[in-house]
Amino acid sequence: MAECAVAFVLDKLTPLLEHNVNLMKDVKQEVEFVRDELERMTAFLSVADAAEDSDPELKVWVKQVRDVACETEDIIDDFMLQLHYTNAGCPAFFHKLFFSITNLRTQYEIASKIKTIKSRMTYIAEGHRRYRYKFNIPNHGSSLSGGIEAIDRRGDALLLEEGELVGIDHPKKHIVTWLVEGDLSGLKVVAVVGMGGLGKTTLVKKVFDDSVVNKHFKNHAWITVSQSFKVEELLKDTIRQLFDQMKLPVPQDVTTMNSTRLKATIKDFLRHRRYVLVFDDVWSIQAWEAIKHVLPNDDQGSRVILTTRLMDVASSCIVGNDGYVYELNPLSKEESWILFCHKTFQRNSCPKHLIDICENILRRCGGLPLAIVAISGVLSTKRENNIDDWKMLSYGLSSELEGNDQLESIRNILLLSFNCLPCYLKPCFMYLSNYPEDHLIEHNTIIRQWISEGFVKQKQGRTLEEVAQGYLNELVNKSLLRPMKTNDDGSVKLSCIHDMYHEIILSKSRDQNFMTTTTETNIMRSKRVRRLSVHGMLRNSEVKRYGARLCSLLSFGVGDLQSTSSILQLVKSSRMLRVLDLTGLHLEKFPEVILELLHLRYLCLRNTGIKKLPGSIKKLHKLEMLDLKGTYITELPIGILKLLNLRQLLVYHHALDSYTPYNYLLGFKALKGIGCLKYLEKLCVIEAYPGSEVLEEIATMTELKRVSVTKLRVEDCVLLCSTIENLGKLCSLGLRAAEGDVLDLQYLTSPPPFLQRLYLGGQLANFPHWIQSLRSLVKVYFRWSRLTDDPLEYLQDLPNLVHIELIEGYIGEKLRFKAGKFQKLKLIGFDKLEALELVIIEDGATPLLEKLIIQRCNLLKSVPLGIERLINMKVLEFFDMPNEFILPLSGNEYWKIAHILEVHHTYLRNGCWEVYPLDGTLAREKSGKLGTPIVKTQEQRNWL
Repeated sequence: MAECAVAFVLDKLTPLLEHNVNLMKDVKQEVEFVRDELERMTAFLSVADAAEDSDPELKVWVKQVRDVACETEDIIDDFMLQLHYTNAGCPAFFHKLFFSITNLRTQYEIASKIKTIKSRMTYIAEGHRRYRYKFNIPNHGSSLSGGIEAIDRRGDALLLEEGELVGIDHPKKHIVTWLVEGDLSGLKVVAVVGMGGLGKTTLVKKVFDDSVVNKHFKNHAWITVSQSFKVEELLKDTIRQLFDQMKLPVPQDVTTMNSTRLKATIKDFLRHRRYVLVFDDVWSIQAWEAIKHVLPNDDQGSRVILTTRLMDVASSCIVGNDGYVYELNPLSKEESWILFCHKTFQRNSCPKHLIDICENILRRCGGLPLAIVAISGVLSTKRENNIDDWKMLSYGLSSELEGNDQLESIRNILLLSFNCLPCYLKPCFMYLSNYPEDHLIEHNTIIRQWISEGFVKQKQGRTLEEVAQGYLNELVNKSLLRPMKTNDDGSVKLSCIHDMYHEIILSKSRDQNFMTTTTETNIMRSKRVRRLSVHGMLRNSEVKRYGARLCSLLSFGVGDLQSTSSILQLVKSSRMLRVLDLTGLHLEKFPEVILELLHLRYLCLRNTGIKKLPGSIKKLHKLEMLDLKGTYITELPIGILKLLNLRQLLVYHHALDSYTPYNYLLGFKALKGIGCLKYLEKLCVIEAYPGSEVLEEIATMTELKRVSVTKLRVEDCVLLCSTIENLGKLCSLGLRAAEGDVLDLQYLTSPPPFLQRLYLGGQLANFPHWIQSLRSLVKVYFRWSRLTDDPLEYLQDLPNLVHIELIEGYIGEKLRFKAGKFQKLKLIGFDKLEALELVIIEDGATPLLEKLIIQRCNLLKSVPLGIERLINMKVLEFFDMPNEFILPLSGNEYWKIAHILEVHHTYLRNGCWEVYPLDGTLAREKSGKLGTPIVKTQEQRNWL
């Protein structure tokens, strides 16, 4: 990481010396000396970074280099900030004189600081020469870590999940038998125990997802406990999952319930139900004691599965429950070899000349799947014909792998995986340490944060976003990130870090002062914190503890006013911030302290109560990302037009209701002159209004990749089509007519060639035939379109279409999926197609369909004809469908849907949702009553 810190400061020193910053001769010479010395060290630092853990003396030297690089960066930032203040707001007649005097004073200050840095650099340079000779590294040359090009091999990212299946069939069958067979009278606990890295979670997840288990138990929930769990949060998570799984609204006051009420809510919900709950990663007997009393034991045959590393925890959990302990063993040699070859070579065999080396590496992994996957991720980047690289890696494995402390052995392997990352990936990966344990990482968010931090370097022919996406793909493919949710196009939307990796990067961040979290208890008061992540709470007394040199401040789960006040106090003292994320804070007004953050590039105020932005927002001239989603802002000040570096402007919120009203999406009123923001790539959601000229301005914003415009009128449509044709880079387009108006898109003849997502709201004059030419289209969404022609006729030949939604989008009587068409379609949603009577899926159509939602189609006579042939169907949901449609499916027509894992029907009655599974018996007869009325909002229902 010292290599990365040096690279950052060199990126700032070069323009300081070469561009329009007039430095005194002495200052310039001192800066040049520091730059030259740092440049001489770069080739060696990649080796030193990897070797420092095994050489304490070298580790001290690397820390010295890292510290001096960071301090130099701070000096430059201070200098540039002073230049800005002295250059701002001065009348012209004395500005030149005032600026020259103040600039001279500033330069004397920087000269003094750089002189101190130079003195330290002289000492450090001696250490550089000594260590360079020790490691026999040339003085100049490229970094030995090498830049591995970020390759988009999305399929490889799935190898981890496929590989984890090795050796899992027998234990899975064993545990499934314990769950569904034998004595079903009382509650039993199945404890899966084993050391970290054995695949306990993977095994239990496969059991949990098994179709036999899913059909046997009415209620299911997966709760991750972790080492630092909080009882209240665990109970709240359990409640949310149980209610969501049954499509029931979560009690509105769940966030304010105390522990006793939370436990009572869970117990009342589960009483007289057959349930299976998983508690993953239980670290203590106390954790189980906090859980077990909420689980009713009422002779329904319910089961609890837990995973733990500790045998005493496993034994304690089954006392009094007559349960089972399954001790998971390491993989056999044969299973390890299969996993290793799959992950390393993407095949079942190993090249003959590498067999001995690979067997030696594999022997040291000790049959631990996590260790095998980690080292395979490193080896998969090596050329098979370069045997020396493989030998060096084999010799570099810690001898501790042969000992008994295998947890430490896994950590060493994972550290090796980290150390083998190229320089550009290390800070990106370590930056993820700011997230709480088990937190889902949103890829769009982390990409913008990386860019704002300066971690992402421009590459010819690629945008910074594309380069950063390549970084993410690389981390996923190296098994350092696990995909959790994908977009319709197959790209990863959400991912997470395995807890072992999370522990490692936390440790690395702490040692290298890269990122600090407020959950840490061993921070020295004199430590200069550079990045801070606030988890849950920040006290006033802690503000000074974190200093004033922050370049990144993020908040997670901060829910109290005192912590909000403390965070704003910290912002006030941290004028060097580049990234500021205040998601969910209790804010009603825009914090004025933010306006002093002249280095700020990323500002997120998502889900706060802010209603207005000040005109002085224009002071944040470096701002690139402004996220105001979920706020109450509907107009932007003219000062926003001064933010010429903006790449993303996201301003909208949803109006919640049981059924989505026409104007459910509220954006911001079009701002005259917005076309001056030429670098904008995302603009959502802008409201057109008569005389705004917004469409003419959008037409000039040719960098746009995503845009959403609402309140369009029919007289706008000719200009609208011309505007869209100008946006050649567009990937996502959202258009919605003003209520009662019409969208006429027939004038569009050359649509953006790379369009992937199309959202059309409002009545369409006719079907836009140009959609048929969108070869990249993945998702299409028609809401209130009231098409008269079967839209499937026009969509059926699109080669990449995955997702179709028709919401009041069609007024015909029949929809037909023709034979052999829609070969990639996975999700379909029909809502309020009031005239629809028949849906036909011909043989060979939609072979990959996984999910179908049918809602408020009151004349529909039955499920789609041919649905029984769709063997990949996983979910079938009905909302507010008439009894005449539902009852046969719970009786003599059940055979048509018997192969589908999840089938539910939901009714809206008197403002509440009532959910029933379809399992071949009449729902009313089985449940006895419809359920307790509780209001559930559109967002909570989230049915698509």
